[in-house]
Amino acid sequence: MTYKIGILVSGNMIPGADGVREDIFELTEQMGKIVPAFAHKGMTAEIVRWREAGARAGEFDALLPLFVWDYFEGNQESFLEQIAIASQTTQVFNPFEVLKWNSEKTYLDQLAASGAPVIQTVYLDKVTETGIAQAFETLGSDKVVIKPTIGGGAWRQVLYTKGDPFPAADALPPEGAMVQAFLPSVQAEGEYSFLYFGGQFSHAVQKRAKKGDYRIQSLYGGTEETYTPKGEERAAARTILDALDFIPLYARVDLLRGNDGGLKLIELELLEPYLYLGHADGEGGENKGAQKLAEALLKRIHP
Repeated sequence: MTYKIGILVSGNMIPGADGVREDIFELTEQMGKIVPAFAHKGMTAEIVRWREAGARAGEFDALLPLFVWDYFEGNQESFLEQIAIASQTTQVFNPFEVLKWNSEKTYLDQLAASGAPVIQTVYLDKVTETGIAQAFETLGSDKVVIKPTIGGGAWRQVLYTKGDPFPAADALPPEGAMVQAFLPSVQAEGEYSFLYFGGQFSHAVQKRAKKGDYRIQSLYGGTEETYTPKGEERAAARTILDALDFIPLYARVDLLRGNDGGLKLIELELLEPYLYLGHADGEGGENKGAQKLAEALLKRIHP
C-alpha cells in the first residue's frame, strides 16, 4: 500500500507564483530529500497550498504544514480554520491542537513554568514606548528584540536600543508582541537549531548572521553549518522536549547562549520549521534526517 502525504505550503512558496519568496530554494532543497526518502517507505509526497487543505484533505493519508510561511502575516485564523477542517478527514502532523498552541509564542511562558531553560520574555498586547521602557527595566537590558507573538522569519521584528528614535509603527509587530533582551552571543557565536523526529534527536546546525546583522535567516544573508552538540547542550534541549505532555512528529529547538553560559530556548518550532536536512548525513533519499522523519511518520499513520 502506498500512502499519500501532502506537504502544506503558502502561496508564496509555489514555484512561478506572483510574489514568490526569495528563499523558495529551501523548499526545493528539502523536497529533494523528503520525496525520495518517503518513497523508500511507501509514501508519496507532494506540495499542497494550505488554503486548499480543507477541500483536498480526503486525497491524503496525512498533511504536514512544513512550508506555511505566511500564516503569521495576518492569516493565523484562516490557517487554523483550514487545519481544523482537514483534521476531520485526515491526519495532520503535528496535530491541530499542537499547531494552535505553537502558533502563538506565549507558549514560552508555559515551558518556562515547567522548568525549561527559556530566555526571559516580556509580553505586550501592543507595542508602546511606555511598554518598552518597562521591558528594559524588567529585563535589565538597554537593547531588546521586539517580535510579534504570532510571527516567523524575523517578520515585523525590531532590534531596539534604549535612547534611539522609536521605530515606526509599520516596522513593529502589528498586534501582540514579545520582548527579549538582546544577547551578544547571537552575533559572536550564532544561534543553534536541534532537530528531532518522533522525539529522537536527528541533527543540529549553528546559524550565523551576516556581519553587522543579528538575523540568521538566509533572506538576510544568514548562513549555517553542521554542528555536533555537546552532552550538556543535548541535555538542555531534551529538557525542553520533556516539558511537553506529547511527542511531536517533528520539532526544532532554537537556542541561544545565555549570559550564564547555558543554552536558552528562544523558540520551539512545531509549526512550519525549516528542517535543515542538508546538515543531516546523506544526499537525496539517503538523507538520514529525511529517513528519520519518514520512519516516524509511517509509525503514526500505520502503527
